[in-house]
This record gives sequence, C-alpha cells and structure tokens, in this order.
Amino acid sequence: MDIGLLALRLLIAAVLFAHATQKAFGWFSGPGLAKAESQFAMLGQEPAAVKVRLAITCELSAAVLLALGLATPLGAIIATATMLVAGYSLITLNKSFWAAAGGGEYPIVLAALAGVIAFTGPGAYAVDEAIGVLPLTAFAGGGVAGLIVVVTAAVAAAPVILSTRRSRAKQPTSSS
Repeated sequence: MDIGLLALRLLIAAVLFAHATQKAFGWFSGPGLAKAESQFAMLGQEPAAVKVRLAITCELSAAVLLALGLATPLGAIIATATMLVAGYSLITLNKSFWAAAGGGEYPIVLAALAGVIAFTGPGAYAVDEAIGVLPLTAFAGGGVAGLIVVVTAAVAAAPVILSTRRSRAKQPTSSS
C-alpha cells in the first residue's frame, strides 16, 4: 500500500508541476505566461495576471508538498482546491463535464485523487513519516481527516469559483 501511495503522490505532483511550468515557462507544450493570461481571461479568471500566478504558485507548492509527503494535508488541500477551480472554469466555459468536449473532467479527477491522499495519508515513504509528524488521520479517522481536507479545499476554492461565475456572467456569449 505504501508504494501505491508514493506512486499516487508522485503522479499527481508530476502533473501539477507540468501544469505550472506550462503556464509559467511554456514547458511541456504549454502556452507560457502571456498566453496563459489570455486563456484565464477567457475562462473568467479575472484579474487574469493575478489568477495565473496564483494557479502557478498553488500547483508548484502542491507538487512539492505531495512529492515529498511533507505537510501532506496542506498539499492535498491546495491541489484539490486548485483543480476544483480549474475544473469548474472549464465546465462553465464549454458547458460540458467531459474533457473530449473541452470540459473539466481531467482537473476534477486530479482533485479527487488529491482528496484520496487526504483520506489515506501519505504512506510510509514520506517526509511526514520520516520526521515523525503525526498525520491528520491520527487525530481523526481517515474518513474524518479526508472530509476535513476536502471541505477545506471546497471552502478555499469557493471565492475563486464565485468570482469566475460573476466574470463569466459579464462576458458576452458566443450567440450574441
């Protein structure tokens, strides 16, 4: 089980790292900062320059925390909240859940996977374990700990989602 949790943490961390560096530097066939700002504006993420940098910071910090298994609940909160915002933004823009139609299916799955780590803890191969940090699951059962992380992530994502919703409502529709 511990190897599986390590693999899951590393997979999510790698994807988040790639997403952040796509936006920041254009790595991994990404748009780079200027084009990412345009994309964020189209998604209703205003002010786009601030929201792009916030997304980059969140994705990189979550990637580092999850990869190392350090402050794992915090890493799971950041990853889950960030991917909830991304998923919501894509779903509302393209009016579809499914990735094949431009929807937010993929980031929602990433949010769910980060949430899974909150329910299980980081496993034995984690800095938290090596330095003797008690996981959140030690204070509250896995179900309660996971629920705390997921609810915290939803609360953290809510203001950005509401801001996105207001911005999208102000944007002209393609049928206008």
